[in-house]
Amino acid sequence: MKLLTTEKLPNGTPLDALQPHEAAKVMVEAQLDALPCVAAVVHQLDDAARIMAASIRSGRSLVYAAAGSSGLMALADACELPGTFGISPDAVRIFMAGGVPADGRMSGDVEDDTQAAQDVVGNVASGDTVIVLSASGTTPHTVAVAQGVKAKGASVIGLANNPNTALLDLADVAICLATPPEMIAGSTRLGAATAQKAALNIMSTLMGIDLGHVHRGMMVNVVADNAKLVERAAAIVSRIAGVSVGDAKVAIRDASGNTKAAALIAMGCTFSQAKDALASHDGHLDRCFKSLELDPNANI
Repeated sequence: MKLLTTEKLPNGTPLDALQPHEAAKVMVEAQLDALPCVAAVVHQLDDAARIMAASIRSGRSLVYAAAGSSGLMALADACELPGTFGISPDAVRIFMAGGVPADGRMSGDVEDDTQAAQDVVGNVASGDTVIVLSASGTTPHTVAVAQGVKAKGASVIGLANNPNTALLDLADVAICLATPPEMIAGSTRLGAATAQKAALNIMSTLMGIDLGHVHRGMMVNVVADNAKLVERAAAIVSRIAGVSVGDAKVAIRDASGNTKAAALIAMGCTFSQAKDALASHDGHLDRCFKSLELDPNANI
């Protein structure tokens, strides 16, 4: 049986034979070496983001499914979507083999549990997008999830760090992050996980842009549910509308916390006009400005 790249020993002096500072430097370089693998699949990341956005736009769900360290990368991305892009928490689900850990215990045997994969499949419907991660590309639980959800009519985005593997063969969008052998052979929490996290971040950010939740580099669908984010939302509205931060906060209040609507209100719209414009133009502020004949640069 051919050894997977993620299981191979790396070239060079083993980490434990180096001085600590030398080992640290080698590990930093290994993390950097993982990132070109993400640059090589930007077109697939764009394809994946479009499918993700289509599911959200149509009222379907994003489902993340993985095991082990891949599951932790999925968890990090999924949990940021509501706060950063205002995606409804009800539209985002995360399934880790064995469950999301509440402590430092992640049992390894759950990766082989194909029966538990059917519980995940039961929570997926046609039209959902399922993002399935496996560093090896062969994890039995994860592959079974991909098989099951695809049969139900869900779109499957597969991320793996080894080419020509079962998960990638099943995926509608196959994203091979062909990272080099890990500095500790088989420890995919290192370079493989770095590449996975970067790929997920890029996919979900492209999705946010597609949905109109990013405007001029600002997170205009931010959920302002703490003091820091209230100030951020006010700064965003102030910058877009060319009004004071105080006036921006009034507009945010009048918009019931909706940052996009607040920007339109600060530029002279009523709340009703703002809501109607956003609904008519898929939440994209630029399109709203054009239809309402507003100039976002007039007061800057």
